[in-house]
Amino acid sequence: QVQLVESGGGLVQAGGSLRLACAASGRTFGFYATGWFRQAPGKEREFVGAISWIGGTINYVDSVKGRFTISRDNAKTTVYLQMNSLKPEDTAVYYCAERKYTGRYTYTGSLSDYRYWGQGTQVTVSS
Repeated sequence: QVQLVESGGGLVQAGGSLRLACAASGRTFGFYATGWFRQAPGKEREFVGAISWIGGTINYVDSVKGRFTISRDNAKTTVYLQMNSLKPEDTAVYYCAERKYTGRYTYTGSLSDYRYWGQGTQVTVSS
């Protein structure tokens, strides 16, 4: 059973930066795509971005393009979400999620496509 643990959340002023980490364990052999999602109070959980297993394909929602960067470590045990130029509207609980895939990677931002989820980490951006 894949287990995901997020870390790195906190309180930051607008314009500041945070780096979230998603540590994975319990994977079986195969390719795993990792996605980042967020859920603000009173809103639905939304897609932020995703990275393929090799890391060659990364997709972002328009609202974070140019500010957020997803990367994967060489050991492929941890995925990072570097968040720069943070805005109050980025305040949310951030979740990482994974899905196993075979063959060619195809991007998806649909929550239902991701089987494994972390517990989330709170990010609060003050104005």
